[in-house]
This record gives sequence, structure tokens and C-alpha cells, in this order.
Amino acid sequence: MSFTHKILRRKVLADTLTPVAIYQRLGQQPYSYLLESVEGGERWARFSVVGLPAAERIVAKDGKVEHWKGEQCIESVETNPLDYLEAFHASRKVADIPEDLPFAGGLVGYFGYDCIGYIEQRLAKRPAHDVVNIPDVLFCLSEAVVVMDNLRGEANLLVTADLSSPQGLEKAEQRLEEMEKALFAPQQIEALHLAAPDVSKFCPEYEMGEVGYKSAVEKIKEYVVAGDVMQVVPSQRMSVSYTRPALDLYRALRITNPSPYMYLLDMGNHQIVGSSPEILARVEQKTVTVRPIAGTRRRGQTLEEDLALEKELLADEKELAEHTMLIDLGRNDIGRVCEIGTVKVTKKMAIERYSHVMHIVSNVEGKLADNKTAIDVFKATFPAGTLSGASKVRAMEVIDELETSRRGIYGGAVGYWSWKGNMDLAIAIRTGLIKDEKLYVQAGGGIVYDSKPEDEWQETLNKLGALIKAASMLN
Repeated sequence: MSFTHKILRRKVLADTLTPVAIYQRLGQQPYSYLLESVEGGERWARFSVVGLPAAERIVAKDGKVEHWKGEQCIESVETNPLDYLEAFHASRKVADIPEDLPFAGGLVGYFGYDCIGYIEQRLAKRPAHDVVNIPDVLFCLSEAVVVMDNLRGEANLLVTADLSSPQGLEKAEQRLEEMEKALFAPQQIEALHLAAPDVSKFCPEYEMGEVGYKSAVEKIKEYVVAGDVMQVVPSQRMSVSYTRPALDLYRALRITNPSPYMYLLDMGNHQIVGSSPEILARVEQKTVTVRPIAGTRRRGQTLEEDLALEKELLADEKELAEHTMLIDLGRNDIGRVCEIGTVKVTKKMAIERYSHVMHIVSNVEGKLADNKTAIDVFKATFPAGTLSGASKVRAMEVIDELETSRRGIYGGAVGYWSWKGNMDLAIAIRTGLIKDEKLYVQAGGGIVYDSKPEDEWQETLNKLGALIKAASMLN
């Protein structure tokens, strides 16, 4: 194989720095990002990733794909962006990818919910109304990265060198030198003072509103009773005025709602800030993983109450039935891209605890077939059943009928596709979009034949709470 690129790596002791501090020093510009993770609701994961501002990005909207380099669009084509991404990824042959790091460079960004139009022909015509108006797909070419080893206190500085350029290696070495200098340069950073949460300070605007949402719930129940669909997951969007830096919201959310997927993506004219508990799909060393999450209770005030709530959750027949349906959906989804006979449920209906809630979680794994790629896994699993319903395609048609605008990032996926071929995508829930001095948040819930409209409305308000609570702590 002839390589087109090569990764250069430098390790430095950085035990006085946090991932947030590294992002403050090296990121905080358009097309930079910060990825962190909390395991089991109480421990920061070993690795965090900071992406420096990317020079190149791939952007798609309504079937038009653009490849940008700085302020110049170097290619514009009418095509399926998933095919374009796959071809672009395959064209990069990268040498010296570290085996001991989860990520060392690749594509980082998001797939919006409306990517369903590129996967399912019946859904190709997307709703015309588009309140937030962001791309369907936006991925940065992440070629300068810091992977923080939180266990060892080491920062791994990584730069992807372009071997087609005579000065490619020299420029990459120079970039490493600049990164190290910037990492340890004296910097005046103002303290961020967080107030007690006070959501009453906001005047939220609801896109659908209480009456509209309850009406949608009733309409879905009619479809369910008629046998047209088993479950539909409608949602509603709320917006509040927001003028602070995206990093401030991320830091507040990091404290109030630490989750397995914490992310801040600065995408130029908009920023994505999230703390998602739920994976869409992961591909690592040819192992495909999905983790159905369904069934929730609040955390107890005492250990005894916490255990009682766990027992109650695991005895709730409605919650267990919904979770079983999602396990079956997960097995079916990844079965389309995995070797026959390799799909297994490796963990079934375990309780996982987070700061405010506990969930029922299962794990489904399989071995990726030799003729399939990470993009095939994305196509097979997107969108998550927890954000659409069952049967999936008909449920999404009902969503298009009842929701008043395109979903944008909500129900999409955020994450990376590394040059090694690994992919890790979170479902974009508990996620805020900052654009035009507004913070948009969206939430929904699964509707079945016996759902109560008042309860469903209240559930969306509860889910919207994490981000609005975090925003309200900023003075």
C-alpha cells in the first residue's frame, strides 16, 4: 500500500492541564471541538480529545455536497453525501496510526436527523420548513489533535502529515512545535462563576406548544389503534435567548449532567453542545456495538430509595416490553451488516446510574462483515429506534406529517470516523444548538396506544430541563 498521509506524535507531560484548559488554549475557534466521556455516571473516561481548528470540511444540504478548504469551496457536487464521505475516507491511506489511542485523526462532526432522506427513498422529500437551517451533514478533517490521557496526565499531540507535499513532514513537525508552545504558554483565563439554577429567568418559545404537542400525541394514538404503526417518537423544540460563549454552556453542562458522550463542536455559524447518554453505533476493530437504552427512573435521595426505584423499574412491564422491542431492533439493524451468526446480546437489561436518572441498558454486538464499512453501519442503525419508533420508516413518515419543522441536529448523530476505520457516534439528544444568539433544545418521547398526552408533554419538559438548567447558571 502506498500511503498518502502519516501521523506524527509527540507525548508531553500535561498533568497541570485539563481537557477544558487545553481546548481554551488550542481550540475555541471555528471548526474546533472537544470530546469527553463519563463512565458509569461518576468517573471521567481515560481519554479526552481536543481538535484544533480544521482547515478542511465537508458540508452537505439537500443533496448538494461541498468540500471547503478555508474560505474556498474546492468542490461542489450533487450526490449522496454518505457516498461522498465513504469515497473520501477510502482515498486517505494513513501510516503510523497509534494503536494505543482511541482516535488520532479523521472526520469529526455530525449527521443531522434529515440524513434519513439519503438512506430511505420513501423519506427523500424532506419537510420544506427549516427553522434552524443547518447542514444535513458537517464533518471536519481533523488533522491536528490533542488526545489527553487523563490517567497518566499525558497529552498526545498528533498531526497528520501530507506525504504528497515535499514539505509535508516538515510542516507537520513545525505544527507539533507550535502546538506544544501554545499548550504551555502563559494565559490569562477569567474565572467562570456559576449561579444557582433559575430557569424562570428565561422566556422560552415553543415551536409546537402544549396544545399542538398533545394533539400530535392523540393523532399518533389513532394510528397505533388502527394498526398503522406500533410506536412513534414525536418531539418539540424550544428556544431561549443566548449570547454567551458555547464553552461556558459546555462547562455548566459538564457539571450538572455528566454523561458518556460530552461534546462541544464549533461549526462556524453554529455550535453544538451536548451530554448524550446514548450511543447510536460504534465500530472498533471490526466489532459493531449498539446499546439500547429504554426505561428510566429518577435517582433516589438515599441508597434505600435508589434500590427501591431500581426494583420498581425492573418490574415495570411497559418499560420492559419497550426495551425488549429495542433489543430486537438493534439485533435486526446490525444483523444487516455483520457476519451471519455473530450478533449476540452481551448484556441484557442492566441498570446504569447517572447523576439524575437511572436507565435500563443492554448491549448488542456483532462482527462487521468484510464487505461492509462504518458508513454501512451508520445506514443500518440510523436513526435510533428511540428517536423514531416502530416500524421505523412508517413512524418517520408520521413524524414528518406532525412536526412543524425539520429536526436539524436533534435525533441525528455526533462523533468521529477515524482513519483507522473506527467510528463512534452518539445520538444527538440532551443536545443544544447555538445559532443567531439563540439556544435551541429539543426533546420527545415514545407514544403507544395508552400514552397520556399530559404525561407526554411533561416528559418533554423534563428532558429539556438539563440544558436550560445549565444555561440558567450562567450569570
